Amino acid sequence: MPRNTAVPASDFARNFAKYQDEAIAKKVINVTSHGRIVGAYLSAAEFAHYELLKRREREILTVGDLDEDTIASIESAEYGVEPK
Repeated sequence: MPRNTAVPASDFARNFAKYQDEAIAKKVINVTSHGRIVGAYLSAAEFAHYELLKRREREILTVGDLDEDTIASIESAEYGVEPK
């Protein structure tokens, strides 16, 4: 897999079309300022993958947010047994 490219922000701005095409092959172009990454330009395929991963993130709940029925279901659950 091609390695990500890092380019200074000023070069990225002046040569956007070049890096836009390069992102297709490299997947991600890291944009730097004063030697540190300040952003990135993703290919369309890489952005679609990012969106898929974002949709897969889990929602975090605390026990205090759960209703009594949900808590009872969790308490009565058995490992490896599908709920009815």
